[in-house]
Amino acid sequence: MVKPGIRRVLASALAVTAWYGLSTTPRAQPAGAAAPAPAAAREAVAPATVVRSPRNANYSIDASLDPRTRTISGRGVITWRNVTSHDTSELRLHLYWNAFKNTRSTFLQERLRAASPADRRALLTRPLDDFGHTTISAVRLVGAGAAPPVDLTSGVHAIQPDDGNADDETLVRVPLPAPVGPGQTVNVEVEWTARVPRTFARTGVVGNYYFVGQWFPKVAVLGERGWISHQFHASTEFFSDFGVYDVRLRVPSGWVVGATGLAQPPRENGDGTTTHRFLQEDVHDFAWTTSPDYVVREQRFEHAGLPPVDMRLLLQPEHESQADRYFAATGAALRYYGEWFGAYPYGHITVIDPAWQSGTGGMEYPTLFTGGTRWLSPRTTSQPEGVTIHEAGHQFWYGMVATNEFEHAWMDEGFNSFSTSRALDELMPVRFHSERFFGGFLPWVIDDITQPRATDGNGWPRYRRDAKSDIPSTPSWRYWPGTSASITYSKTALWLHTLERMLGWQTLQRVLSTYFERYAFHHPSPEQFFAVANEVSGQDLTWFFDEVVGSADVFDYGVDRLTSARRTVRGIVDRDGKKVAVGAEPLGDVYETQVVARRYGEAIFPVDLLVRFEGGSEQRVRWDGRDRWRLFTFDRQAQGISAEVDPDRVLLLDTNFTNNSRTLAPQGRAAATKWSLRWMVWLQDLLLA
Repeated sequence: MVKPGIRRVLASALAVTAWYGLSTTPRAQPAGAAAPAPAAAREAVAPATVVRSPRNANYSIDASLDPRTRTISGRGVITWRNVTSHDTSELRLHLYWNAFKNTRSTFLQERLRAASPADRRALLTRPLDDFGHTTISAVRLVGAGAAPPVDLTSGVHAIQPDDGNADDETLVRVPLPAPVGPGQTVNVEVEWTARVPRTFARTGVVGNYYFVGQWFPKVAVLGERGWISHQFHASTEFFSDFGVYDVRLRVPSGWVVGATGLAQPPRENGDGTTTHRFLQEDVHDFAWTTSPDYVVREQRFEHAGLPPVDMRLLLQPEHESQADRYFAATGAALRYYGEWFGAYPYGHITVIDPAWQSGTGGMEYPTLFTGGTRWLSPRTTSQPEGVTIHEAGHQFWYGMVATNEFEHAWMDEGFNSFSTSRALDELMPVRFHSERFFGGFLPWVIDDITQPRATDGNGWPRYRRDAKSDIPSTPSWRYWPGTSASITYSKTALWLHTLERMLGWQTLQRVLSTYFERYAFHHPSPEQFFAVANEVSGQDLTWFFDEVVGSADVFDYGVDRLTSARRTVRGIVDRDGKKVAVGAEPLGDVYETQVVARRYGEAIFPVDLLVRFEGGSEQRVRWDGRDRWRLFTFDRQAQGISAEVDPDRVLLLDTNFTNNSRTLAPQGRAAATKWSLRWMVWLQDLLLA
């Protein structure tokens, strides 16, 4: 029979799905045949006014944290509906924490492969106490009525579809006694225990600070072509279906808890523990944090034309003075992303200021994210603003537009990096570079060097270094771990900035808002984004996407040669850029200016060539950029003094800006100053990379 605790969990799960109009059909019953949940359970769940997502992966979980042993004991019911057009005879569950079970897991093997010698030694010598794992103790198929559960535990086994690594246990297969057909639902009861690791991959414990992500057995995504289920890889994050979460967390009394969802009134258990309950609809994951040291601050975001959002900030005590900066940055993301793409719909958001050396900064989960700052953080620098805007922005491109990050991580991280840089420019149009000393404790602000604005090539040094490392259309889990961020984040942000300069911000903004409106609360593919871009822009941009997503070819255009010599001409000559007929008589001395523009890289992009002449005149011509080189000749009465390819810096993916121009006029100190400043900016970008 079903244990009393599990019966309560199951009743809660059924209540959630029944209340929101979801099928709760047991395997052997037709759709709609589930018994109604008890009235008391239904009353415990607040109604949703809008159903935004398919809600086909729903969770009701009870979990207890024991800080003395660093363990979490959990049990719950996954109510999963098959939304495909084909049967499945199995479920697949992610057990992400088994990536930290030992150094033989695929995740840690990939980390070791790309690590520096020092990092490799540090990882291989980490104490055994640092490691963590998840162990499933029971899996049962349960129905809505009085039928006994079906024990599936003996059939649960780890699989390794990506690399065949028998030591990797981050994905398990659960065979079912009978297929689940299209539209049918199963309720799967799971019991597990987890050892909380010393932080790996931005989840774990430091002292009495816990950040708990990817912590429960999570059902994979079933697509029309089968299970989209990968092992945990070092170069990718996560992908899940939307659902309703009802989670009850038991922690020591007095400890503050923050989590995905809307907090319900806590319940004291009378044994020194408190149970905190969180409910959330239309999300695809659940994370939480707890610590007795948090300082809690709250503020409300309000902006005309957007729904209000209650912001809850959990701060480390030493960072309490930076609360207003966290709120301002979170509000900037909610405002600008909301105005540009679409409104944030949940009504609440939780911001976590992670503990010192916890390694949990800069991570996103639905309605909750971690930022990151330092005790000494001058207001002219962008810490915590930069990471806060980025992680708050993930609520949109990751949280709502839930792309497949196993295979197309650039669709989240790259889109969000582009959006972050624009929002940060709005919040902090001027910000300065800083260096940190004594282990990062002491900042030194260099107020002669501003941080690069978004449109000046955010992430360019990293992209330039790793431009050929991977083709973006390659499934992201197959990227080389040490360079994946350069392609996923930097290259995508750069080609979006390039697209903005090609199309104009108004057009690109309509592309992104249309894409967001159509595919929020879905799992869009790259092809669906490309189709929206073509439709809204009114152009066939396939050639561009083939270059920047379908290729690892690099862009590099430059001026190979510039000459300007006197000669006698007859016939037609350029005067200040206008063709003039002068007959057969010699016109006298004019200047023949020749420019050889060259395509050094393999990738093709149309560029402008700007030639400047003495007296201040100039001429601009368009080159389709397809040939390896092109000779341009100008006959004018003024001598040519300089030539520059892509003068407006449209092509931000160009890997070598130093060859873009040539000059015949001596520049003296001005040239030295120009190149010194440019190299300083590049060095700054490299240090920030």
